[in-house]
Amino acid sequence: GPKGGKSGSLFLKTWDERLVVKQINKQELITLLEMLPAYFEYMSKSFFHQLPTLLVKTLGVYNIGFKTSGGKQFKADVLVMENLYYNRHITHKFDLKGSMRSRYVRNAETVENAVLLDENMMEFTRGLPLVLDEQSKATLSMSIWNDTLFLSKLNIVDYSLLLGIDDNEHVLVVGIIDYIRRYRTQEQIENWVKASGLVGGRGRIPTVVSPKLYKKRFREAMERYFMMSPTRWSAKYEW
Repeated sequence: GPKGGKSGSLFLKTWDERLVVKQINKQELITLLEMLPAYFEYMSKSFFHQLPTLLVKTLGVYNIGFKTSGGKQFKADVLVMENLYYNRHITHKFDLKGSMRSRYVRNAETVENAVLLDENMMEFTRGLPLVLDEQSKATLSMSIWNDTLFLSKLNIVDYSLLLGIDDNEHVLVVGIIDYIRRYRTQEQIENWVKASGLVGGRGRIPTVVSPKLYKKRFREAMERYFMMSPTRWSAKYEW
């Protein structure tokens, strides 16, 4: 099942595997609460007006607390989301941000249920894009365009396209996750310092870019990662 992230935060599935429960930090909670009105309006347009979207559905946010058998207290803010991989036989998982900077998991074959990154996917496909049928490619591109525009307007960065390959059904399962990180002043300072070359960063792409540039990089990368072919050998995708 899901494991904790790099920070060691809580990351679980419900008993029926339909939902994912993920611990979030205080800043992410604030960002989520601030964006909820716009998020609900956007998702209602998707539902009632068939607006294509890949945003993995956020179903609730809760503050939980309990005591361990040793008397230690535990409190956390958690986000409840749909499990994109519910009832799927996923053989390969990728978290894609459209960057090749530090986006490689080493010795991935030794890690159970490893979620791989952009460079791993390029290695997996031997540098070739994944092929979709014409309708799937059009819907995927339109969804990415809509979602990145929406997130950019909210000043959101660092979101990912979660990709799963279901070998049984021969489909790609995709959704956009981690869309609750807002571009902050300290990240603007980081950009300036790296661009100035003060810490040896001249000429390198900053780790965090502005919402506008992140949107542009993300869109362009997804166009490279997925291509359209109107042949019977192309795969469908689901979201």
